[in-house]
Amino acid sequence: MREIRGKPLSLLIDEGSIRKRVRELAREIEKDFSHSEGEPVVVGLLKGAFIFVADLVREMDIAVVVDFLWVSSYGQSTESSGVIKVLKDLDTDVEGRWVLLVDDILDTGLTLKEIHTFLLRKKPAVLRTCVFLEKEGRKKVDFNPDYIGFKVPNKFLVGYGLDWGEMGRNLKGIYAVES
Repeated sequence: MREIRGKPLSLLIDEGSIRKRVRELAREIEKDFSHSEGEPVVVGLLKGAFIFVADLVREMDIAVVVDFLWVSSYGQSTESSGVIKVLKDLDTDVEGRWVLLVDDILDTGLTLKEIHTFLLRKKPAVLRTCVFLEKEGRKKVDFNPDYIGFKVPNKFLVGYGLDWGEMGRNLKGIYAVES
């Protein structure tokens, strides 16, 4: 059994299932975004979404521009602090562009809702959201992403970009940290 920080991990989503779902999401997104004028901008939230963004855009058959926002709400904890800090803003001007905001996980919804509002102030023509994972029963705000990879139980998760204090991002599957 795998471990992280002395805690056992249990596999929730294997690598094959992830690859299959990412391909499906890419088809849905490219169908919706094929009507955009110019290349859509895919905005990934660092650090957690970097693997998902890379796999997602490689599966798309439309030209896209990729940029990243770096935000922080967890630090070394397993719970969101509710305080969102933008550590790195976009390098791309998104005004009048079709934008896809991509995050690794929707937990309380606080981060994604705040970043969504932040991006709306940049006046994109269209702003859609995609999350790889959505935790069931955790939302504290009314926010529903346009695209969801998987719904997952309310457990602390690592792997496929998700971390616990920078550990576990490199795992190819999604694992629950057991107590």
